[in-house]
Amino acid sequence: MVNGTPHEVAATTLSKALTELGFHDGRFATAVNEAFVPAALRDAQALQPGDRLEILSPMQGG
Repeated sequence: MVNGTPHEVAATTLSKALTELGFHDGRFATAVNEAFVPAALRDAQALQPGDRLEILSPMQGG
């Protein structure tokens, strides 16, 4: 699941999944199974079948 939508990814780490899903610039927050994952730890964050990813981009304005 990515942001509540089912997705199939072949990647085994969060950073590889982000690349596979088209997130390249790194200007977003990530969570796996509702636990925040800092950008510096994305390479080490292993993914398992059924994991839930949240990818949030900052928004400007008010």
